[in-house]
Amino acid sequence: MPTAPRPRTSTRDPEELARRLTAWLGTRLPGAKAVSVRVPESNGMSSETLLFDIEHPEPPLRACALRLAADPDAYTIFPVYDMREQYETLRDVARHTDLPVPRVLWLEEDPAPLGAPFFVMERVDGRVPPDVMPYTYEGNWLHSATDAERAHLQDATIRLLAHLHDQYPAPAPEGSALRAHVEAQRAYYAWVVEGRPSSPLIESGFAWLEDHWPADEGAPVLNWGDARIGNIVYDGFDPAAVLDWEMAAIAPREVDLGWTVYLHRFFQDLTVSFGQVGLPGFLRRADIERDYARHTGHVPRDMDFYTLYAALRHAVVMLRVAYRQIHFGETTAPADPDTLIMHHGTLRAMVHDDYWQADM
Repeated sequence: MPTAPRPRTSTRDPEELARRLTAWLGTRLPGAKAVSVRVPESNGMSSETLLFDIEHPEPPLRACALRLAADPDAYTIFPVYDMREQYETLRDVARHTDLPVPRVLWLEEDPAPLGAPFFVMERVDGRVPPDVMPYTYEGNWLHSATDAERAHLQDATIRLLAHLHDQYPAPAPEGSALRAHVEAQRAYYAWVVEGRPSSPLIESGFAWLEDHWPADEGAPVLNWGDARIGNIVYDGFDPAAVLDWEMAAIAPREVDLGWTVYLHRFFQDLTVSFGQVGLPGFLRRADIERDYARHTGHVPRDMDFYTLYAALRHAVVMLRVAYRQIHFGETTAPADPDTLIMHHGTLRAMVHDDYWQADM
């Protein structure tokens, strides 16, 4: 089981954030107080989350969550963090679909109150499949569930993607949405390695994409972007809130599906590498493709391409995280930068076209 410390997620003082939040809240809701302000253990590195309650006579006590853009001086994971776009995406998804997304309350684009832009939304209580230790490890609520309960959760989750892709108004196509998406990832990679060693493995992944480009990209849809169960709050085994829309984009449906498939495989492969069985019958690629087709009538295609693309995108993020750890002195730079990517073996197998043969 991994024992390495988790990379730091913030350089900010939580008590100072709480004090400044209380001061700001009074400008939006006179007489209100922010109470029980806390930082969740699962706080991310691309942005920060604060949980708090609003104490005010009208309305009564309200549970809230605040998404705060990363400190620009703290070696951020992404070059740009557009809080307005996230706020408006959450609002528009709530308007146009039946997805359970948190209700957004306020957007603050002035960095002065908390040091960076942020937005506030209502907090939805429930349980989330953990990343640390992963839900594929023994002992957590999802691993301890029955096969029938996990099957119910899986189907309900794929149905979320189906409803998002089918219900959200289709964007007008302007050229290749897939090409635009991939080029944005190339630009992100170039930013990650600026002044740092490049990754031959990642670059071979981009070359593989060009050699296997889909003949028919299909009509673009709104993609959630970070489509995985670790970004969903569940009430029992039913989705209660779909979170983390920072990577939402217009792209083929399979971009979301590939991400769902791959991110589960990332945790499953990691679990097996540490001697556990994991959840081999859960979120299998063939089952996801089947369930999505059943809910939409659209049969996913070119999934080798889209799952490799997901692994490649994840590799770029992980390389940035590793360089951030080096920046903060949490680790040292290896001779081979590819080894900074935890799943470098998986990505290499995908590039060599021999990853999916044993298990679809």
